[in-house]
Amino acid sequence: MVKFSNYTVIIEQDEDGIYVAKVPDIPGCYSQGKSVEEAVTRVKEAIQVCIEAEEFLYEPLKFIGIQQVEVPVAS
Repeated sequence: MVKFSNYTVIIEQDEDGIYVAKVPDIPGCYSQGKSVEEAVTRVKEAIQVCIEAEEFLYEPLKFIGIQQVEVPVAS
């Protein structure tokens, strides 16, 4: 039987319009695509590679929410 785990994925768009998908629960696990769908497909593959490369399964954290915060920066 196949076991499934759910991971939170953060998707952002860079200055060139490329979608970058990051998995906060797995350090260094990310991918990108020209569309959100492509980025999600690729990050699923990246998660599998990251899990297979390690000797243990990363336990996903409980998702609470996302907030953007504004901070002053020196000009």
